[in-house]
Amino acid sequence: MSRFPFPHPYGWFQVAYPDDLEPGGVKALQYWSAELVLWRDEAGEYHLQDAFCPHLGAHLGKGGHVSDGAITCPFHGWRFDGGGTCLEIPYSEKVNRKARLRAYPVVVRNGFVLAWRHPDPDVAPMWEVEEISEIGDEGWSEYYSSEYVIKTVPQEMMENSADPAHFLFVHGTETVAEVEKYDTDGPCSVMLSKQSYVTPRGTTWGRIDVYNYGPGFSKVWFSGIVDAINIATTTPIDDETCVVRFNFTVRKFKDAALTSSVASAFVKEINKQVVEDTPIWENKTFLPVPALADTDGPILKFRKWYSQFYAEPMRTSN
Repeated sequence: MSRFPFPHPYGWFQVAYPDDLEPGGVKALQYWSAELVLWRDEAGEYHLQDAFCPHLGAHLGKGGHVSDGAITCPFHGWRFDGGGTCLEIPYSEKVNRKARLRAYPVVVRNGFVLAWRHPDPDVAPMWEVEEISEIGDEGWSEYYSSEYVIKTVPQEMMENSADPAHFLFVHGTETVAEVEKYDTDGPCSVMLSKQSYVTPRGTTWGRIDVYNYGPGFSKVWFSGIVDAINIATTTPIDDETCVVRFNFTVRKFKDAALTSSVASAFVKEINKQVVEDTPIWENKTFLPVPALADTDGPILKFRKWYSQFYAEPMRTSN
């Protein structure tokens, strides 16, 4: 029996980093319970498509190659452009116009290769992920990146941000964060909160402000002890598995060594929290009608906002 009733959400999801492929490169991927091929043409543009050749089903990510702006099937040499159109059958004077690959819209933004996924291939992107001005700014560090494959679904992971009480019990914080604001606007949501921290100089207050751009992309602002931004991306692999990538940038100090040491300590602490959360995520089930405390965070507001990203029926229990 499935622990989660959710189909895959639609939206923008990270599928790679720009440096994962050189121009002309090909990579097999698995996301959204589908076999995919990511390739890069000679001009440097990225293309994400369903992986199986519509001719006789060969996997284009397993031996396919790029030439003249197209990917070539390793089985019979059929060539497809970035839009999925069959350009050539090398042993035929005609092409099969019905032989098409599904192509997913792709953008490179904020240091990520992002793909738009909707169950209906005819639905164009409904919003854009904003450019984050601190990324690439000389006053901020390069990314400190980490990656985890976890047996859960994106909604469960993102719900943690609307559940400040768990930090007290799972992560050992001194107090529960105080949620000041939770607002939604279409595919975007904002949660502003403050958290007390115990330091060698006493207790101080910091902020954790979360900005979500759809179901797969979040900007988390930390301030107080250190100014840091975590760009968190979450992409479904299959019905019960997803990959989460954390990418931290910190405001630089005048001393490079201090920047590095403070950033490393901060990133280590946040990554430790992922490790602490993982056994909860991997063993819990989704309760559609939870028995909440009156002081719980905006969990139901979060769920209502997130539900808009499902275009297919919820699964029923077996």
